[in-house]
Amino acid sequence: MAIATTMRPLVSLALPEKGAARLATQLLLAIVGTLLLTLSAKTRVLLGPVDISMQTLAVFLIAAAFGMRLGVATLLLYMAEGAMGFPVFQGTPEKGIGIAYMFGSTGGYLAGFVIMAAIVGWAADRGWDRHPVKLFNALLVAEIIMMAMGFAWLALLIGPEKSWQFGVVPFIVGDLIKVGLAASLVPAVWSLLKRS
Repeated sequence: MAIATTMRPLVSLALPEKGAARLATQLLLAIVGTLLLTLSAKTRVLLGPVDISMQTLAVFLIAAAFGMRLGVATLLLYMAEGAMGFPVFQGTPEKGIGIAYMFGSTGGYLAGFVIMAAIVGWAADRGWDRHPVKLFNALLVAEIIMMAMGFAWLALLIGPEKSWQFGVVPFIVGDLIKVGLAASLVPAVWSLLKRS
């Protein structure tokens, strides 16, 4: 007999069980998620020669809280908003908007965010979001894959050496901090909920 491996992510505690109310709540959460992603993209921390946004942390937290389906749907909605020309990305509108911006230097990272949400959401659906070490491992794998996608795309545009120098190295420390922060925050929320 197979044992069920799917658990419920944090957001399930606030979702109605069925019907139109559930769908409307999920749509509202996805929209709020895209607003959070936009705010996190525009929130910049200057570390050396590049601005580091809080967007990776936002993707981690949304995916861990929403689970895989709603997390990925939220990221796809965010990408659709960007493709339609809304200034939701870090460099918009200053460095362009819409599809042209998405196929620019950040294109691989943007695509990687969707994969990141799928990995972290999958882990949350299996209860890994309740355990700091398990969640840290899932977040780290998601981070590495997203950075690899960003590096590969950027390497096509400016070459592998510059891509590594400008597209990966400046972000390693900041992104590891974000991985650690998300791996601590989400299980802490679960612990607080268990006590109440």
